[in-house]
Amino acid sequence: MTLHAARAPLGRGRTSGFYADVRDHSRRLAEPLSDADATVQSMPDASPAKWHLAHTTWFFETMILKPHLAGYREFSPVFGYLFNSYYETLGARHPRPKRGMLTRPALDEIMAYRAHVDEAMERLLAEDPSEGVEELATLGCHHEQQHQELLLTDLLHLFAQSPLKPAYGDAGPALAPAAAAPEAGWLGFDGGVAEIGHDGAGFAYDCEGPRHQALIAPFRIADRLVTNGEWLAFMADGGYRSPLLWLADGWAKVCSEDWAAPLYWEQTDGVWRSMTLNGLQPVDPAAPVAHVSYFEADAFAAWAGKRLPTEQEWEHAAQAANVEPREGGDRIARLRPRPAGAGAGLKQAFGEVWQWTRSPFSPYPRFRPAPGAVGEYNGKFMCGQFVLRGSSLATPPGHARASYRNFFPPDKRWQFSGLRLAEDA
Repeated sequence: MTLHAARAPLGRGRTSGFYADVRDHSRRLAEPLSDADATVQSMPDASPAKWHLAHTTWFFETMILKPHLAGYREFSPVFGYLFNSYYETLGARHPRPKRGMLTRPALDEIMAYRAHVDEAMERLLAEDPSEGVEELATLGCHHEQQHQELLLTDLLHLFAQSPLKPAYGDAGPALAPAAAAPEAGWLGFDGGVAEIGHDGAGFAYDCEGPRHQALIAPFRIADRLVTNGEWLAFMADGGYRSPLLWLADGWAKVCSEDWAAPLYWEQTDGVWRSMTLNGLQPVDPAAPVAHVSYFEADAFAAWAGKRLPTEQEWEHAAQAANVEPREGGDRIARLRPRPAGAGAGLKQAFGEVWQWTRSPFSPYPRFRPAPGAVGEYNGKFMCGQFVLRGSSLATPPGHARASYRNFFPPDKRWQFSGLRLAEDA
């Protein structure tokens, strides 16, 4: 994760306020958790909540405080080994699949670590810091927002493993299934040369640029997301049993892992339910399907006689529709993605589920990763991943934009990931 080279910092005072808001949001996300909740790791791809809270703090300590705050006292000399993620230039680290073995330090000590770093960061940001320090602080805040979302997705996977199917905190009462989803409409675009990538206003990760021209053929894109009801029809028609619908690697996953429904779905007495942040809930046929892999999304599109949009088509449609990011929520008060509302135009672009595109995660023209450790995040993952666009109900406030390029390997399902369809015009 790196800023564009020309990205301006927020400015004196605003960076400090943004930092305080982001750090407080993480604290409130951790409030409902016991030490055991925050320690356990449910699979190698997930991380314990305690690790997310410490790793984001380690970023500020390592990237900013140690090199830029005179007299800064490191909280613990072993935390660099425990909470480095994959910054190879910064030394050895605890193996990712064994993060759940870190019963010590306890959650209370992690929160003390956060308080120690927060006090030092507040002093540094109050001392008229250089533009470089403010850029790093802004980057660190956006990095922490990514981990806030991962904290929730990882907790959902953890709680789904328990026979108790516990809820995360007090998310409110269960929601009744909505009325039927509106019929999907189609938005047509003539194609041509489109400007793709971040426009330079505000923050962006390096992989969102440079802004460049892309040639797009005429296409149509669905005005809403694919629903659970449509996914049930795919399942009933043998979608998970029809190899001709699937990419070879996807079909291998279906066979080896016995996929027959989206992740977290289970059927009891003929009723499908899904694990949510408020426990096991009935599947809402009108709501967007979530927790499907790229392989599943591609197979569904083939079954429907359509395809997934490219990331350029998705961004072009979002820009043309002038849709504003809709926040997932300051706290998780919603249990699941919301059904599409009535009206014309592109719906559900933000704030419901991330949307798979058919585009591999690769560099834009003239892309160059930043030098040093902060350049290790995006560029080195531009192989074997597919791009998702939009945002989800777990995306923190202020973190979504049309140019954002999320990316995951094509078999991953624990993220809030869904799809919308497209076709050639």
